[in-house]
Amino acid sequence: MLYRKSWARAWLGLGLVWFLAAIALAPSNKIYQQGLVLFLWLPTLVLAWSARHVLVQAWKHQPALWGSVLLLLAWSGLSLTWSIAEDPGREAKRLLYILIFLLAFPLLAQLGQARIRQLLLAGSALLAVAALVSVIRFYGMQGEPLLARLQGIGEISHPILGAYVIGSAVLFLLYLPPRQRGLQLLWLAALACLGAFAMLSQSRGAVLALVLTVILAPLWFRDWHSRVFSILAATATGLAFYLVYDLITQRGSSYRPEIFRAVVDMIAAHPWTGLGLGAAYDVSAVGKHFDHTHNMFTHIAVEIGLPGMVLWVLVWLYTLGEIVRARHTLFGKILLGFWVYSTLAMQFDAASLTGTPRAEWFISWLPVGLAMLLPWGRAENVACGKIAGST
Repeated sequence: MLYRKSWARAWLGLGLVWFLAAIALAPSNKIYQQGLVLFLWLPTLVLAWSARHVLVQAWKHQPALWGSVLLLLAWSGLSLTWSIAEDPGREAKRLLYILIFLLAFPLLAQLGQARIRQLLLAGSALLAVAALVSVIRFYGMQGEPLLARLQGIGEISHPILGAYVIGSAVLFLLYLPPRQRGLQLLWLAALACLGAFAMLSQSRGAVLALVLTVILAPLWFRDWHSRVFSILAATATGLAFYLVYDLITQRGSSYRPEIFRAVVDMIAAHPWTGLGLGAAYDVSAVGKHFDHTHNMFTHIAVEIGLPGMVLWVLVWLYTLGEIVRARHTLFGKILLGFWVYSTLAMQFDAASLTGTPRAEWFISWLPVGLAMLLPWGRAENVACGKIAGST
Protein backbone atom coordinates (compact mmCIF):
# COMPACT_ATOMS: atom_id res chain seq x y z
CA MET A 1 0.00 0.00 0.00
CA LEU A 2 1.34 3.40 -1.03
CA TYR A 3 0.36 5.16 2.19
CA ARG A 4 2.42 2.65 4.22
CA LYS A 5 5.67 3.62 2.50
CA SER A 6 8.16 5.36 4.77
CA TRP A 7 8.51 8.31 2.40
CA ALA A 8 4.73 8.78 2.34
CA ARG A 9 4.55 8.82 6.13
CA ALA A 10 7.46 11.24 6.33
CA TRP A 11 5.72 13.49 3.80
CA LEU A 12 2.55 13.62 5.88
CA GLY A 13 4.48 14.04 9.12
CA LEU A 14 6.33 17.00 7.66
CA GLY A 15 2.95 18.46 6.72
CA LEU A 16 1.75 18.35 10.32
CA VAL A 17 4.94 19.99 11.62
CA TRP A 18 4.70 22.62 8.87
CA PHE A 19 1.12 23.41 9.87
CA LEU A 20 2.17 23.86 13.50
CA ALA A 21 5.45 25.71 13.20
CA ALA A 22 5.55 27.48 9.85
CA ILE A 23 2.64 29.71 10.84
CA ALA A 24 5.33 31.62 12.74
CA LEU A 25 8.53 30.66 10.95
CA ALA A 26 7.52 30.86 7.28
CA PRO A 27 8.79 34.07 5.62
CA SER A 28 5.26 35.04 4.55
CA ASN A 29 1.67 33.85 4.75
CA LYS A 30 1.80 33.02 1.04
CA ILE A 31 4.72 30.66 1.58
CA TYR A 32 2.93 29.14 4.60
CA GLN A 33 -0.14 28.42 2.48
CA GLN A 34 1.96 27.07 -0.40
CA GLY A 35 3.80 24.81 2.05
CA LEU A 36 0.50 23.43 3.29
CA VAL A 37 -0.49 22.60 -0.28
CA LEU A 38 2.84 20.87 -0.90
CA PHE A 39 3.28 19.08 2.43
CA LEU A 40 -0.29 18.34 3.57
CA TRP A 41 -3.00 18.80 0.92
CA LEU A 42 -1.01 17.14 -1.91
CA PRO A 43 0.11 14.01 -0.03
CA THR A 44 -3.40 13.53 1.34
CA LEU A 45 -4.84 13.60 -2.18
CA VAL A 46 -2.05 11.41 -3.60
CA LEU A 47 -2.43 8.78 -0.86
CA ALA A 48 -6.21 8.88 -0.44
CA TRP A 49 -7.01 6.22 -3.04
CA SER A 50 -4.49 3.69 -1.75
CA ALA A 51 -5.74 4.39 1.79
CA ARG A 52 -9.43 4.40 0.90
CA HIS A 53 -10.16 1.56 3.32
CA VAL A 54 -8.58 3.67 6.10
CA LEU A 55 -10.98 6.51 5.26
CA VAL A 56 -13.89 4.06 5.28
CA GLN A 57 -12.76 2.86 8.71
CA ALA A 58 -12.58 6.48 9.86
CA TRP A 59 -16.24 6.91 8.95
CA LYS A 60 -17.23 3.63 10.60
CA HIS A 61 -15.35 4.45 13.81
CA GLN A 62 -16.67 8.02 14.11
CA PRO A 63 -19.85 8.35 12.01
CA ALA A 64 -21.41 11.05 14.19
CA LEU A 65 -18.31 13.24 14.10
CA TRP A 66 -17.70 12.87 10.38
CA GLY A 67 -21.41 13.22 9.63
CA SER A 68 -21.70 16.47 11.57
CA VAL A 69 -18.58 17.85 9.84
CA LEU A 70 -19.98 17.02 6.40
CA LEU A 71 -23.36 18.55 7.27
CA LEU A 72 -21.66 21.73 8.48
CA LEU A 73 -19.57 21.99 5.32
CA ALA A 74 -22.64 21.29 3.17
CA TRP A 75 -24.72 23.95 4.95
CA SER A 76 -21.85 26.41 4.66
CA GLY A 77 -21.64 25.70 0.94
CA LEU A 78 -25.39 26.08 0.53
CA SER A 79 -25.26 29.49 2.21
CA LEU A 80 -23.13 30.72 -0.70
CA THR A 81 -26.34 30.84 -2.75
CA TRP A 82 -27.54 33.82 -0.70
CA SER A 83 -24.20 35.20 0.43
CA ILE A 84 -22.89 38.54 -0.79
CA ALA A 85 -19.30 37.31 -0.59
CA GLU A 86 -16.99 38.93 -3.11
CA ASP A 87 -15.66 35.59 -4.38
CA PRO A 88 -17.99 32.61 -3.70
CA GLY A 89 -15.63 30.29 -5.57
CA ARG A 90 -12.84 31.09 -3.16
CA GLU A 91 -15.13 30.44 -0.20
CA ALA A 92 -16.13 27.05 -1.65
CA LYS A 93 -12.44 26.20 -2.16
CA ARG A 94 -11.76 26.95 1.49
CA LEU A 95 -14.40 24.40 2.51
CA LEU A 96 -12.56 21.84 0.38
CA TYR A 97 -9.32 22.75 2.19
CA ILE A 98 -10.98 21.99 5.53
CA LEU A 99 -12.16 18.60 4.31
CA ILE A 100 -8.72 17.66 2.96
CA PHE A 101 -7.11 18.83 6.20
CA LEU A 102 -9.36 16.52 8.22
CA LEU A 103 -8.89 13.61 5.82
CA ALA A 104 -5.16 13.83 6.49
CA PHE A 105 -5.60 12.76 10.11
CA PRO A 106 -6.77 9.16 9.56
CA LEU A 107 -3.74 8.80 7.29
CA LEU A 108 -1.48 10.38 9.92
CA ALA A 109 -2.92 7.95 12.46
CA GLN A 110 -1.14 5.12 10.65
CA LEU A 111 2.14 6.52 12.00
CA GLY A 112 1.08 5.53 15.53
CA GLN A 113 0.33 7.76 18.49
CA ALA A 114 3.93 7.78 19.74
CA ARG A 115 5.06 9.24 16.43
CA ILE A 116 2.22 11.76 16.44
CA ARG A 117 3.26 12.93 19.90
CA GLN A 118 6.81 13.38 18.62
CA LEU A 119 5.56 15.48 15.73
CA LEU A 120 3.51 17.65 18.10
CA LEU A 121 6.58 18.07 20.29
CA ALA A 122 8.70 19.03 17.29
CA GLY A 123 6.16 21.60 16.11
CA SER A 124 5.80 23.02 19.62
CA ALA A 125 9.58 23.22 20.08
CA LEU A 126 9.87 25.19 16.85
CA LEU A 127 7.10 27.52 18.06
CA ALA A 128 9.17 28.04 21.23
CA VAL A 129 12.05 29.16 19.01
CA ALA A 130 9.65 31.51 17.23
CA ALA A 131 8.49 32.86 20.61
CA LEU A 132 12.10 33.55 21.66
CA VAL A 133 12.90 35.25 18.35
CA SER A 134 9.72 37.33 18.67
CA VAL A 135 10.67 38.60 22.14
CA ILE A 136 14.25 39.42 21.12
CA ARG A 137 13.14 41.14 17.92
CA PHE A 138 10.30 43.17 19.45
CA TYR A 139 11.91 44.34 22.69
CA GLY A 140 15.59 44.07 21.80
CA MET A 141 16.00 44.93 18.14
CA GLN A 142 12.99 47.23 17.78
CA GLY A 143 13.47 48.76 21.22
CA GLU A 144 9.82 48.58 22.27
CA PRO A 145 9.07 49.25 25.96
CA LEU A 146 8.52 46.17 28.09
CA LEU A 147 4.90 47.14 28.77
CA ALA A 148 4.09 47.26 25.03
CA ARG A 149 2.01 44.34 23.73
CA LEU A 150 4.27 41.83 22.03
CA GLN A 151 3.80 41.34 18.30
CA GLY A 152 5.33 38.09 17.17
CA ILE A 153 6.94 37.09 13.90
CA GLY A 154 5.06 35.67 10.94
CA GLU A 155 1.39 34.92 11.39
CA ILE A 156 1.58 35.13 15.19
CA SER A 157 1.99 38.89 14.96
CA HIS A 158 -1.55 39.49 16.24
CA PRO A 159 -1.19 39.59 20.05
CA ILE A 160 -4.39 37.67 20.72
CA LEU A 161 -4.35 35.09 17.94
CA GLY A 162 -0.61 34.61 18.28
CA ALA A 163 -1.11 33.88 21.97
CA TYR A 164 -3.71 31.24 21.08
CA VAL A 165 -1.17 29.44 18.89
CA ILE A 166 1.52 29.67 21.56
CA GLY A 167 -0.90 28.48 24.26
CA SER A 168 -1.60 25.38 22.17
CA ALA A 169 2.13 24.64 22.04
CA VAL A 170 2.34 24.99 25.83
CA LEU A 171 -0.29 22.28 26.28
CA PHE A 172 1.40 19.93 23.80
CA LEU A 173 4.71 20.29 25.63
CA LEU A 174 3.66 20.59 29.25
CA TYR A 175 2.49 17.04 29.84
CA LEU A 176 5.18 15.29 27.77
CA PRO A 177 8.37 15.93 29.76
CA PRO A 178 11.44 14.07 28.44
CA ARG A 179 13.30 11.61 30.65
CA GLN A 180 16.84 12.68 29.79
CA ARG A 181 18.28 15.43 32.02
CA GLY A 182 19.67 17.47 29.12
CA LEU A 183 16.41 17.35 27.21
CA GLN A 184 14.55 18.33 30.37
CA LEU A 185 16.52 21.58 30.48
CA LEU A 186 15.61 22.29 26.85
CA TRP A 187 11.98 21.41 27.65
CA LEU A 188 11.93 23.89 30.53
CA ALA A 189 13.58 26.54 28.35
CA ALA A 190 10.97 26.00 25.62
CA LEU A 191 8.14 26.32 28.15
CA ALA A 192 9.74 29.50 29.52
CA CYS A 193 9.87 31.03 26.02
CA LEU A 194 6.29 30.09 25.28
CA GLY A 195 5.07 31.33 28.65
CA ALA A 196 6.92 34.63 28.25
CA PHE A 197 5.32 35.15 24.84
CA ALA A 198 1.84 34.48 26.22
CA MET A 199 2.30 36.92 29.11
CA LEU A 200 3.97 39.65 27.06
CA SER A 201 1.20 39.46 24.44
CA GLN A 202 -1.11 40.73 27.22
CA SER A 203 -3.89 38.63 25.70
CA ARG A 204 -6.08 38.15 28.73
CA GLY A 205 -8.40 35.73 26.95
CA ALA A 206 -5.60 33.44 25.83
CA VAL A 207 -3.82 33.53 29.19
CA LEU A 208 -7.08 32.96 31.08
CA ALA A 209 -7.94 29.99 28.87
CA LEU A 210 -4.47 28.52 29.37
CA VAL A 211 -4.33 29.10 33.13
CA LEU A 212 -7.80 27.68 33.77
CA THR A 213 -6.98 24.60 31.70
CA VAL A 214 -3.76 23.94 33.61
CA ILE A 215 -5.49 24.51 36.96
CA LEU A 216 -8.29 22.08 36.04
CA ALA A 217 -5.99 19.46 34.45
CA PRO A 218 -5.52 17.36 37.65
CA LEU A 219 -9.21 16.43 37.36
CA TRP A 220 -8.38 14.16 34.42
CA PHE A 221 -4.60 13.61 34.61
CA ARG A 222 -4.67 12.57 38.28
CA ASP A 223 -0.87 12.60 38.69
CA TRP A 224 1.58 14.69 40.67
CA HIS A 225 2.98 16.42 37.56
CA SER A 226 -0.38 17.97 36.74
CA ARG A 227 -0.91 18.97 40.39
CA VAL A 228 2.47 20.75 40.46
CA PHE A 229 1.67 22.60 37.22
CA SER A 230 -1.75 23.49 38.57
CA ILE A 231 -0.33 24.97 41.77
CA LEU A 232 2.33 26.87 39.82
CA ALA A 233 -0.28 28.29 37.44
CA ALA A 234 -2.52 29.42 40.29
CA THR A 235 0.44 30.95 42.16
CA ALA A 236 1.72 32.78 39.07
CA THR A 237 -1.76 34.16 38.41
CA GLY A 238 -2.04 35.42 41.97
CA LEU A 239 1.37 37.09 41.75
CA ALA A 240 0.46 38.69 38.42
CA PHE A 241 -2.70 40.23 39.89
CA TYR A 242 -0.73 41.46 42.88
CA LEU A 243 2.14 42.97 40.89
CA VAL A 244 0.51 44.29 37.71
CA TYR A 245 -3.17 44.53 38.56
CA ASP A 246 -3.53 47.94 36.89
CA LEU A 247 -2.01 46.67 33.64
CA ILE A 248 -4.31 43.65 33.59
CA THR A 249 -7.47 45.67 34.20
CA GLN A 250 -6.73 48.89 32.34
CA ARG A 251 -8.57 47.77 29.16
CA GLY A 252 -11.66 46.79 31.14
CA SER A 253 -13.91 44.34 29.34
CA SER A 254 -12.72 45.53 25.89
CA TYR A 255 -16.37 46.17 24.93
CA ARG A 256 -17.14 42.45 24.87
CA PRO A 257 -20.58 42.75 26.60
CA GLU A 258 -21.59 45.61 24.30
CA ILE A 259 -20.41 43.69 21.23
CA PHE A 260 -22.38 40.64 22.34
CA ARG A 261 -25.61 42.63 22.73
CA ALA A 262 -25.18 44.14 19.27
CA VAL A 263 -24.44 40.73 17.78
CA VAL A 264 -27.60 39.22 19.26
CA ASP A 265 -29.60 41.83 17.32
CA MET A 266 -27.68 40.97 14.15
CA ILE A 267 -28.43 37.27 14.59
CA ALA A 268 -32.09 38.03 15.23
CA ALA A 269 -32.28 39.87 11.90
CA HIS A 270 -31.23 36.73 9.95
CA PRO A 271 -31.63 33.81 12.37
CA TRP A 272 -32.04 30.94 9.91
CA THR A 273 -29.82 31.87 7.00
CA GLY A 274 -27.30 34.32 8.40
CA LEU A 275 -25.58 36.65 5.98
CA GLY A 276 -24.06 33.78 4.04
CA LEU A 277 -20.58 32.27 4.05
CA GLY A 278 -17.84 34.82 3.52
CA ALA A 279 -20.13 37.84 3.74
CA ALA A 280 -18.31 40.84 5.17
CA TYR A 281 -19.92 42.54 8.15
CA ASP A 282 -19.09 44.86 10.99
CA VAL A 283 -20.49 45.15 14.47
CA SER A 284 -21.57 48.58 15.68
CA ALA A 285 -21.44 49.05 19.44
CA VAL A 286 -20.88 52.06 21.72
CA GLY A 287 -20.20 54.25 18.72
CA LYS A 288 -17.40 51.99 17.46
CA HIS A 289 -17.12 49.49 14.62
CA PHE A 290 -15.66 46.01 15.04
CA ASP A 291 -14.87 43.72 12.12
CA HIS A 292 -16.16 40.56 13.79
CA THR A 293 -18.05 39.32 16.84
CA HIS A 294 -14.98 38.34 18.94
CA ASN A 295 -16.64 34.99 19.62
CA MET A 296 -16.51 31.89 17.43
CA PHE A 297 -20.07 30.73 18.06
CA THR A 298 -21.76 34.08 17.48
CA HIS A 299 -19.60 34.67 14.40
CA ILE A 300 -20.87 31.41 12.92
CA ALA A 301 -24.47 32.38 13.73
CA VAL A 302 -24.06 35.77 12.05
CA GLU A 303 -22.43 34.25 8.98
CA ILE A 304 -24.41 31.03 8.38
CA GLY A 305 -27.30 31.32 10.82
CA LEU A 306 -28.38 29.39 13.88
CA PRO A 307 -28.49 26.07 11.94
CA GLY A 308 -24.80 26.53 11.17
CA MET A 309 -24.02 27.33 14.78
CA VAL A 310 -25.92 24.24 15.95
CA LEU A 311 -23.98 22.09 13.49
CA TRP A 312 -20.67 23.50 14.76
CA VAL A 313 -21.78 22.81 18.35
CA LEU A 314 -22.50 19.22 17.31
CA VAL A 315 -19.06 18.90 15.72
CA TRP A 316 -17.49 20.27 18.88
CA LEU A 317 -19.47 18.03 21.24
CA TYR A 318 -18.86 14.91 19.15
CA THR A 319 -15.16 15.82 19.25
CA LEU A 320 -15.40 15.93 23.03
CA GLY A 321 -17.18 12.59 23.04
CA GLU A 322 -14.35 10.95 21.10
CA ILE A 323 -11.77 12.48 23.43
CA VAL A 324 -13.62 11.35 26.55
CA ARG A 325 -13.64 7.79 25.23
CA ALA A 326 -9.83 7.97 25.14
CA ARG A 327 -9.44 9.75 28.48
CA HIS A 328 -7.58 6.79 30.00
CA THR A 329 -4.67 7.31 27.56
CA LEU A 330 -2.01 10.02 27.82
CA PHE A 331 -2.88 11.35 24.37
CA GLY A 332 -6.56 11.45 25.27
CA LYS A 333 -5.81 13.40 28.44
CA ILE A 334 -3.70 15.91 26.52
CA LEU A 335 -6.48 16.34 23.96
CA LEU A 336 -9.05 16.81 26.72
CA GLY A 337 -7.01 19.70 28.06
CA PHE A 338 -6.59 21.06 24.53
CA TRP A 339 -10.37 20.87 23.98
CA VAL A 340 -11.07 22.75 27.23
CA TYR A 341 -8.48 25.38 26.30
CA SER A 342 -9.89 25.79 22.80
CA THR A 343 -13.46 26.06 24.08
CA LEU A 344 -12.46 28.86 26.45
CA ALA A 345 -10.36 30.60 23.81
CA MET A 346 -13.24 30.66 21.33
CA GLN A 347 -15.26 32.83 23.68
CA PHE A 348 -12.93 35.84 23.61
CA ASP A 349 -11.74 36.63 20.11
CA ALA A 350 -11.60 33.89 17.48
CA ALA A 351 -13.97 34.56 14.59
CA SER A 352 -12.86 32.60 11.54
CA LEU A 353 -14.00 29.05 11.03
CA THR A 354 -13.85 28.65 7.26
CA GLY A 355 -11.03 31.02 6.29
CA THR A 356 -7.71 29.80 4.94
CA PRO A 357 -5.51 28.00 7.50
CA ARG A 358 -4.56 30.51 10.16
CA ALA A 359 -4.19 30.93 13.90
CA GLU A 360 -7.88 30.25 14.55
CA TRP A 361 -7.48 26.74 13.13
CA PHE A 362 -5.36 25.85 16.17
CA ILE A 363 -8.45 26.16 18.38
CA SER A 364 -11.06 24.93 15.91
CA TRP A 365 -10.12 22.39 13.23
CA LEU A 366 -6.90 21.12 14.83
CA PRO A 367 -8.69 19.70 17.93
CA VAL A 368 -11.24 18.06 15.60
CA GLY A 369 -8.51 16.57 13.44
CA LEU A 370 -6.52 15.27 16.41
CA ALA A 371 -9.66 13.62 17.78
CA MET A 372 -9.93 11.77 14.46
CA LEU A 373 -6.64 10.01 15.30
CA LEU A 374 -8.07 8.37 18.39
CA PRO A 375 -9.71 5.19 17.00
CA TRP A 376 -6.30 3.89 15.89
CA GLY A 377 -4.84 4.77 19.27
CA ARG A 378 -7.49 2.64 20.94
CA ALA A 379 -6.59 -0.21 18.60
CA GLU A 380 -2.91 0.19 19.53
CA ASN A 381 -3.76 0.01 23.24
CA VAL A 382 -5.85 -3.12 22.76
CA ALA A 383 -3.02 -4.76 20.80
CA CYS A 384 -0.46 -3.81 23.45
CA GLY A 385 -2.74 -5.18 26.14
CA LYS A 386 -3.05 -8.51 24.33
CA ILE A 387 0.71 -8.77 23.94
CA ALA A 388 1.25 -7.96 27.61
CA GLY A 389 -1.37 -10.53 28.61
CA SER A 390 0.24 -13.28 26.58
CA THR A 391 3.68 -12.80 28.12
